[in-house]
Amino acid sequence: MDIDKELNDFFSDPLLDVSDKELTLFNLPADMKRVMEGRRIQPDHYAQRKQCEDFLLYKPLFEQVQRELKEGKRTLIRTSKSANLEAGQYYVVDGMLVYLHSVFDRRRARNGMADGRTRCIYENGTESDILLETLRRNVLQNGYGVAELQENIDNAFVNQTLNEGDRSAGYVYILKSLSSDPEIASVQDLYKIGFTTDSVEERTKNAVKEPTYLMAPVQIVETFEIVNMNSHIFETILHQVFSAVQFQVKVYDDEGNLHVPSEWYVVPLEIINLVVQKIVEGSITQYTYNPALQCLEKRIARNNTVFNTEGLKVLTLNIKEGFFNEIMSGEKTSEFRELKQTTLNKYTYLDPVDGKRYLRPYDVIRFYVGYHKNRDSALVEVKGVSCVGGVVEYQLGRVLEHVKQD
Repeated sequence: MDIDKELNDFFSDPLLDVSDKELTLFNLPADMKRVMEGRRIQPDHYAQRKQCEDFLLYKPLFEQVQRELKEGKRTLIRTSKSANLEAGQYYVVDGMLVYLHSVFDRRRARNGMADGRTRCIYENGTESDILLETLRRNVLQNGYGVAELQENIDNAFVNQTLNEGDRSAGYVYILKSLSSDPEIASVQDLYKIGFTTDSVEERTKNAVKEPTYLMAPVQIVETFEIVNMNSHIFETILHQVFSAVQFQVKVYDDEGNLHVPSEWYVVPLEIINLVVQKIVEGSITQYTYNPALQCLEKRIARNNTVFNTEGLKVLTLNIKEGFFNEIMSGEKTSEFRELKQTTLNKYTYLDPVDGKRYLRPYDVIRFYVGYHKNRDSALVEVKGVSCVGGVVEYQLGRVLEHVKQD
């Protein structure tokens, strides 16, 4: 077979001829050409990564920021669309620390935000002169801001001495496993977070025989006495914050029964201590734990609830704005509700065993301002409940969450 002849015959086929009229079908209109040509205008400069010649000056600073994040001295912050990035600050983009060294040739972007060329230094030893607006967009989509260094808060609440009138609810403890099982012993930063009303030493003395302690000896790392707080809520919050790093392991007891302990977490001890501090301060609702970067991330205020009430008994009440504000400020410490035929089952229950009626035990109250759709709300701890003369009194504790509407 003559391949050259076959190809020549194929391309000489009259069916492949295209007339001048048919060729005009591929012509673009003049207005579309102008648009396309405008789009093809090339920028006069491309931002490129290059080796940072003086990186040795910045390497110790990056290492210090990473250390401060893991120790809880700094936190991550989700940036908002209106946030400006500032020279001298650190940011995280795609999991990498970036130092915004300087901004020059300042101008305004099309969206009105500050723009200009930057000098950005990356923790991998490179640098770039990326546009400030591009960096801001990258941080917004795939990164975080890094909060300014904050001094450690005094751990005065740890092992504190009870004053007259204070009420101890028990102890939250942090344990480290001394197991020889390679599946457990090889895990770094593995801790159990638990609660007991007894001494921690008494609670853990038989650890080698209890699946919850991985059938192995344990080391008591930290003990926090819970004073004037609902211990169940305290422990629940701790477990919620670290739920993403819960350690999953199968353990068999002495009789061969399978157990999956649920209170072990893979998280640095410094972060656990910091979270305990923020629970006591009442500021924990502003933060989440970032497992990838092993540090706390500060939330942007949202117009919806983020507190997980799973496992908690929640009472929902509507309240006037004035009383709501007094609860937020701490001025109002009790909420009263009259027992009526229509609300009897809401505030009380009938015990089928003895036929007597008792007050329902609620852990928290979700307060709503009024009845309109867009309204502020708050989740408040219940410290106690009593009833006198047909009026139920709920003693209020800490505000666990305040949801503000625009």
